[in-house]
Amino acid sequence: MKRNFFSWSTLVAVALFTTHVNMNADATKSAEDLVKKAKEAGLVAIPDDTQAVEKLVDNPKNPINKAKLDLGLKLYFEPRLSKSALISCNTCHNLATGGVDGVSAAIGHKWTANPHHLNSPTVYNAVFAKRQFWDGRAPDLEAQAQGPLQAAPEMAISKEMAVKRIASMPEYVEMFKAAFGDEKITFKRIADAIGAFERTLVTPAPLDKFLQGDEKALTSAQKEGLKVFIDKGCASCHNGIALGGSMQKFPAVKPYKYADIGDFKGDKEGRVKVPTLRNILETAPYYHNGAVWDIKEAVKIMGETQLGVELTKDEISSIVTFFTALKGRKPVVVYPVLPASTAKTPKPDAN
Repeated sequence: MKRNFFSWSTLVAVALFTTHVNMNADATKSAEDLVKKAKEAGLVAIPDDTQAVEKLVDNPKNPINKAKLDLGLKLYFEPRLSKSALISCNTCHNLATGGVDGVSAAIGHKWTANPHHLNSPTVYNAVFAKRQFWDGRAPDLEAQAQGPLQAAPEMAISKEMAVKRIASMPEYVEMFKAAFGDEKITFKRIADAIGAFERTLVTPAPLDKFLQGDEKALTSAQKEGLKVFIDKGCASCHNGIALGGSMQKFPAVKPYKYADIGDFKGDKEGRVKVPTLRNILETAPYYHNGAVWDIKEAVKIMGETQLGVELTKDEISSIVTFFTALKGRKPVVVYPVLPASTAKTPKPDAN
């Protein structure tokens, strides 16, 4: 009698293994298809190579160097760049709280809320936006940095006072020399140093790993949410590396239900800068006027206002689940010790 070399249990094990292999192959193919779909929809990953990121965020007109980053870090946290000497860039763009201040309308000099009821957008990944400010009036972070410093309801300092304050401290004089090659301190250089530092505030997330081919970087629920996000048309505006950052007509299809909060209407063509979706679950409240605190309501409104669709509760929940894949790894930022004021340093003015 011929001996049977395979027991029943062995055959079952082989069958289960084959099924497992086939399932893994199907999952891999499905993930590859979704990555392809995401890329075709315009989603772009933050490179996983440090040098590639550095090249991507650099500004040829304001080249990044270590000395400039050290200076920009201090100036970003420097309250003496405000008239009252109480407000810094970090006040409204707090690096500890998602790069925002967590209030509907930014609050500045003399406890003044933004007169147009404008919300502070996150500074994280702002480098990837095509334009800066809600109306897109600034082309880059360096130009943007000049605005809040001078704006009366924000930091309210003049160009001349900003330069006098910084130039009065010998440590800053030496830092400018190291960063720019000479001791000349100008308002533009102050903003350029701040902008250079802000360019490094990049937060790679699980989505980036997924787009680079790691199918396990996202959960099945996050993948499904990404699919819904694309299929419903969200990626038509929220695309690129920032998943936002372009200028788009707003509202596009139906009226925005909270349009009466503040008087901002966008640029002269009625366009508003599309906010980045990176770290979106950390940056409430939402919209240019900070009118919406619930992310699910924000998604619902976007479907109606921009896409002309009624998203179901399940679709909204699925999209929000996808947003969890956009929570990025923050760069380590150590709160700096700032130079001491001197007898020449202009005094604070809270009026």
